[in-house]
Amino acid sequence: MIQAVERLASVSGETNAYEAGFLPLAAAVFADRAALRAEIAEDAAAAGLRVTFTGTLGDLLDGEARVLGELIVIDAPAVDAAAMAALARIDLRAAHSGAQLVVSTSIAALDDVFGCLDQSGAQILVAPSRAERVIALGRVLAAAPRGRVRELSEGDRLTLLRLTEQVGQLAERLGAPAPVGADGAVFRFESPAAAWAGPPDQDGVERLVRAPRPALPDPRLVRAIIRQRQLRGRFFEAELFADPAWDILLDLTAARAEHKRVSVTSLCIASGVPPTTALRWIAQMTEAGLLERVEDDTDRRRAFIALSDRAADAMARYFAELGRGRERLA
Repeated sequence: MIQAVERLASVSGETNAYEAGFLPLAAAVFADRAALRAEIAEDAAAAGLRVTFTGTLGDLLDGEARVLGELIVIDAPAVDAAAMAALARIDLRAAHSGAQLVVSTSIAALDDVFGCLDQSGAQILVAPSRAERVIALGRVLAAAPRGRVRELSEGDRLTLLRLTEQVGQLAERLGAPAPVGADGAVFRFESPAAAWAGPPDQDGVERLVRAPRPALPDPRLVRAIIRQRQLRGRFFEAELFADPAWDILLDLTAARAEHKRVSVTSLCIASGVPPTTALRWIAQMTEAGLLERVEDDTDRRRAFIALSDRAADAMARYFAELGRGRERLA
């Protein structure tokens, strides 16, 4: 399948990178491992990107005011205080310039890296495969303004269509959420509708008033449900339960009821899917208003994930309705 991904990249940016009307995106690559640095640069060039700089993390840390381009790819499997400061600086710079950031790291350094990247909407990958890196590059290209990629011939279009289907199947196996809806949103989330509180007022207008939100469920109940969900893996293939959204919501609901903060690493583990996959879902759910990033007041380099108030409201009402259902069955 990796051959299909590589071929897809090559079809979308083959040979005529500088033909009239095509303005390739400029990319900079930072990685300490020379082989990995060359591999990323090769994939970026094959996808039609113009690689303007490759270097080590030391080059990123030296603070030199170089032009980094519209895509910055960084491999940072371990970070110290200097690296974290550099990441935060690059994140802010990317946010101001509109550049895209793709940062790969390890599960051990995830919390530190996540804490540094709060401005640019960076894609964070955890110990990614080459296919996952190529898919991340594809997302950058998909978000590029019109006119930044060349027009394809009809033959290229047919090949691209077939290969896109293959890459989509690969992405499903990797756990990437598939966009739905005309606006491309994966999730559509709205707070529960307000409850009608009574008859029309003196003007004959019906007033809608939200009923008080029920209390969050007992966290012991939520933890028991989580354990029961994990038990499924002993009897069925894990792929049957690859959607981590509900596990993420359950874990954060229990944590909110327990007045505990949840790190991004802890939430990735609780999701039951690979960390890179979990990060994609967390980003989508945050964009949809289900989750929110909470900065650590005592350490600005750390951040946590929590339910939004709207999501907490929905979870509380969901568990309250479950309780009423049990009462009706009794």
